[in-house]
Amino acid sequence: MSETLEPALPDHLDEQAERLMHAICDRGLKIATAESCTGGMFAALMTDIEGCGHGFDRGFVTYSKAAKRELLGIDPDVLDRNDAVSEPVARAMAEGALHRSEADIAIGVTGFAGPGEPGCEEGLVHFALARRDRPANHRAEHFGAAGRGPVRVKSLKVMLELLEQALREE
Repeated sequence: MSETLEPALPDHLDEQAERLMHAICDRGLKIATAESCTGGMFAALMTDIEGCGHGFDRGFVTYSKAAKRELLGIDPDVLDRNDAVSEPVARAMAEGALHRSEADIAIGVTGFAGPGEPGCEEGLVHFALARRDRPANHRAEHFGAAGRGPVRVKSLKVMLELLEQALREE
């Protein structure tokens, strides 16, 4: 069970994370994360599972465009042509985390957990999951104006679902 995020997470998410990390370790795989709106919460959840540290390679928290370029190697044109919260950027984040790590699977997330600038949809979150030698999968969610904390927790749930789906396809 997660010790760090336990009070804030529903038990079923904690249990799902533990089950998935054990499955990752049992298969000899490693994961990496590239997070923006979740601020590293997914990495914290996945690294808090006792005995499964070898299944997590690294996590990138890339809130700014500069961080996305510098840490994940995202082409500046991708960031200039698209909103930071968009499908192309989520895909580039997952692919960048995969290429800049020794992981087999990488998850990227970018979104508006709280109110943004005018014209920004509060609660819009884009997710992508990349695997070696396969195109990245994308998913968008419209959580609405639920608040920063609830949007982040709902985002963790989606990331776990994407990871679970990827392991079924493995």
